Amino acid sequence: MHANKTTPLLGDISPERFLRAHWQRKPRLIRNAFPQFRDLLTREELMQLACREECRSRLAIKQGRTWQVHHGPFQRKQLRQLPARGWALLVQDVNLVLRAAHDLLMQFNFVPYARLDDLMISLAPDGGGVGPHFDSYDVFLLQGLGKRRWELSTQTDLSLIESAPLKVLKRFKPQRKYVLDPGDMLYLPPGVAHNGVALGACMTYSIGFRSPTLQELVSAFLAHLDDDLQIAGRYEDPNLDATATPAQIPSRMTEAALSQINKLDFSRDNVTRFLGRYLTEPQPHVVFNPPSASLSRRSFASALRRAGVELDLRTRMLWSDGYVFINGERIVMDPTQAPRLRPLADRRMLGPGHAVSVSETDQLYAWYRAGYLLLGP
Repeated sequence: MHANKTTPLLGDISPERFLRAHWQRKPRLIRNAFPQFRDLLTREELMQLACREECRSRLAIKQGRTWQVHHGPFQRKQLRQLPARGWALLVQDVNLVLRAAHDLLMQFNFVPYARLDDLMISLAPDGGGVGPHFDSYDVFLLQGLGKRRWELSTQTDLSLIESAPLKVLKRFKPQRKYVLDPGDMLYLPPGVAHNGVALGACMTYSIGFRSPTLQELVSAFLAHLDDDLQIAGRYEDPNLDATATPAQIPSRMTEAALSQINKLDFSRDNVTRFLGRYLTEPQPHVVFNPPSASLSRRSFASALRRAGVELDLRTRMLWSDGYVFINGERIVMDPTQAPRLRPLADRRMLGPGHAVSVSETDQLYAWYRAGYLLLGP
């Protein structure tokens, strides 16, 4: 559901006011954003997730002035032997494996899905954290178990300790301090230096937003062009003249290359097709599981009318103009059909009785068999 004026998620302001006044501009502390917030899982359950391949996990351990970082999946024995202080366990992509985490992430859908990334949960004992740092993306920090003290700074000196395996600031000068209780939340725009320290056993939920660099976008687009490239022929110069300057690049070779480069498709439509595929491409570690006992096409159609469908937690689905994109695929559909599948992308479900055509049912059935979506209860 969208946050609104009756929801304390953003405090006493609407999503529109928050986006105008704070988004990518300045921090915002929201007390009691989630009243009576209850953790989505226990400490033990989070450690179990850190032992699974479906979730990316890291363990940061501070010993004196030095840091060690270990990457999961971990063995349960490793986590049982952690010291009483000085570490932080971070588990990403929890929304891909836990329904409650997915539902929490969806509370922030006043921001486009193209920007919404994942839910990370960090666990730390008293004094634990990952040191003073800054992020290159927007983040909401929701407090769960225990308390955490946050120190913030808008300092411009963002130089890092070169030898540290984490991006730890070399010179951190806190300007503000907050202690967050369960249900409190702190929004930080990119580039704000911050340091979180657990005050007792502590779990923090980080709602992160995707923010690719422009270099990444352009490089990925060029790779997209290369994937679709099919240029026949070879450079030829049957009328070549003898030269006294053999090191000079022939102008006709430059012109020949330029004429082919000018044929590349840099249109808005092609950029849209690229972005749809790029933004819905699953993480490399994500694997979809087709139904163990797949229904027939007829049985699926009947169940669709009766129960509806919902996207698998791991599925990414977006739309733009006349296109629908799902898990890195571009679906070419009749212009009248695509709008009827947009609610599935926006709400991540189609309720019982939703009107779909025969061809749309065929498409939903193909996604069902691929494990991209599930039948409703």
